[in-house]
Amino acid sequence: MDDHNQIHVPPSFLAVYTDARGRLTEKADEVRSRYELCEDLAGHLVEHAQTLYHVQAPSEAEILRRIHAGLCTAESGVSAPEATWIVTRLAELLAWQCPELAPAKDATVTY
Repeated sequence: MDDHNQIHVPPSFLAVYTDARGRLTEKADEVRSRYELCEDLAGHLVEHAQTLYHVQAPSEAEILRRIHAGLCTAESGVSAPEATWIVTRLAELLAWQCPELAPAKDATVTY
């Protein structure tokens, strides 16, 4: 992603859209747009996750698993690999240990 845009897409997100040969599977503009959406969503989920932790008092791992399950539904608007990236990023923003996230059960999303 070496064009003139100033938004830096981290390698962890690029991996979501990279094939086994290291090539992007979508156009750079689309990947950048999806990254911005996923990064914004992770940021918006910080307060929600903190509230769940203080109100419901489940473990940090359980909160992240529940958020991941919700993001893996077709209605969420993100793909399963994006959902995993979002929750991993959310854990990073919260300074929580990210649990193993179960693979999604056929949550196909079209943009």
